[in-house]
Amino acid sequence: MIKAKKIVILLLIFYLFLPQKIWAGIDFDKGKIIEDNDLFDCEDMSLVDIQKFLQKRNGTLQSYQAMDVNGQKKSAAEIIFDSANRHGINPKFLLVMLQKEQSLVEDDSPSQKQYDWATGYGVCDNCDPDDIKLSEYKGFGIQVDNAAALQKWYLENRNNGWLKFSGQTYVIDEQNIFIKNQATANLYNYTPHIAGNLNFWKIWNRWFNQKYPDGTLLQVKGQPGVWLIKDGFRRPFLTKSALVSRYNAKNIIFINQTELENYALGNPIKYANYSLLIDSKNNVYLLVDDILKPFESKEVLRIFGYNPEEFEPIIDAELSAFDIGEKIGLSSAYPAGALLQNKNNGGVYYVEDGVKHPVLSKDILQINFPKYKLTTVSTDELDKFIAGESVKLRDGELIKTADNPIVYAIANGEKHPIANADSFLRFGYKWQNIKIVKSESLANLALGDVLDYYEKNNN
Repeated sequence: MIKAKKIVILLLIFYLFLPQKIWAGIDFDKGKIIEDNDLFDCEDMSLVDIQKFLQKRNGTLQSYQAMDVNGQKKSAAEIIFDSANRHGINPKFLLVMLQKEQSLVEDDSPSQKQYDWATGYGVCDNCDPDDIKLSEYKGFGIQVDNAAALQKWYLENRNNGWLKFSGQTYVIDEQNIFIKNQATANLYNYTPHIAGNLNFWKIWNRWFNQKYPDGTLLQVKGQPGVWLIKDGFRRPFLTKSALVSRYNAKNIIFINQTELENYALGNPIKYANYSLLIDSKNNVYLLVDDILKPFESKEVLRIFGYNPEEFEPIIDAELSAFDIGEKIGLSSAYPAGALLQNKNNGGVYYVEDGVKHPVLSKDILQINFPKYKLTTVSTDELDKFIAGESVKLRDGELIKTADNPIVYAIANGEKHPIANADSFLRFGYKWQNIKIVKSESLANLALGDVLDYYEKNNN
């Protein structure tokens, strides 16, 4: 492996010449969001495939039933399948639309309003869904069928003069966008904004193009640089400290260049987690993952004991890649996080910004916080903090229990079972990286999709 310093230099040179839009994290092709076949292949998923997909996403649609467009009671999967085939539309498109508009595919407790306006059909930006004039469009079955029918209508009427169509440039959100195919024209006709279609694209890539779960570390064989897979993007680490402050470098998977390029290029990760960054206006921030938390004043910095020599300069072009969090003031408790142990009962909590998160097991403590030191405090001191969710095993880890052969990859608070030993090896995982934990360490993790190498490569 090439030395870390050389890796950093090469990547910094590479990114010096990238256009500024990379810093904004938008690297999708605005003029070609999905392929035409992605929209019009109605045979891409069978009824069984749709039902299995809904079950994997753990939302209520896996068991939801409603009246279809013809007034017959059917399952959500049947409604999606029938509408897709009736109008020649890919079921995957309808699934993504349901998630984009109302989060229905992954929501385990949606409201009736989410079902009623499932695909956002008939509801414009300034429309009131409660308007009696829109009642004819209300209902899950009607929404799904009309969304599919409208895609077909866009295709059949693409030359009518007012619809967007392929081969033309349009001003959308004050940007000139050349539309390269009919599927993209349909998407802008349905949702005439870039942000909404970026959201569609992110969901599509996360569900149907992403082979590895979020939190996976990838490196191309024979090349410098490590990449993080997150939300359909490949995000390069520009420094070794940025990598090791967030993830375990032993979990890097080696792949070829073609596999890496299945993912769009996302924001580089340049700074170590919990870095102190100072901008051109002398504003100082604490970096926590992808959030910059500004300090209220120099006095707050002084009282917290931070030394100006610790500050790293951040250029203005980089600021747009981060969300700005709440300000850190004198009342902020442990803005950089700390492990506190109750001296009375031994319970351990990760405390950040005044919220205490229970650490359920020694396994989680050792895996998530290998370099943190415990600070012993009284029960009264812990009672000052707001109770938060328990700490979950960090992304990118391979985990199993001693009494069960199933190996899980951890991603986004979920445990993803790896289908079998062959899939494990073909994904590039290493046996020695599996950590054996007690069952309680997995108790607060939802069950995610099964990682089957052959299924992922035949999507």
